[in-house]
Amino acid sequence: MADFVRDVMTPGIVAVRPDASLVEAAQLMRDQGIGDVVVADGQEVVGVLTDRDIAVRAVAEGLDPQTVGARAVCTPDPFVVGPYDPVSAAVALMREHAVRRLPVVEDGLPVGMVTLGDLAEAQDPDSALADISRAEPDAGATA
Repeated sequence: MADFVRDVMTPGIVAVRPDASLVEAAQLMRDQGIGDVVVADGQEVVGVLTDRDIAVRAVAEGLDPQTVGARAVCTPDPFVVGPYDPVSAAVALMREHAVRRLPVVEDGLPVGMVTLGDLAEAQDPDSALADISRAEPDAGATA
């Protein structure tokens, strides 16, 4: 089992500005094959925006995704971990706060993301969740 967050995280960050439209964010997620982006004001992480946030907090509420900015519907001030934090610290944060992803920040700069799937793969590579996490996104999937 990996000891540190750096050993299990996905390096690199896909980010949008706080004023980026939800359409911009959704297109970036689609193009990158991911379900979340970091909302960053300069180098500062101010939130995490997921595809579910767009669907539930914006579209389902009748907000216009062309005009609503990422900051308006993201999870603000996310919990973060450092690359040299123990994996157990990331697990504890996720469990305590019921979150599925944590930005990884080093010296104030976002450097990666650690997800529930990353941790599942590290702890039990043969688990169903690890298999799902490793699978390539199905561009034609509707569910």
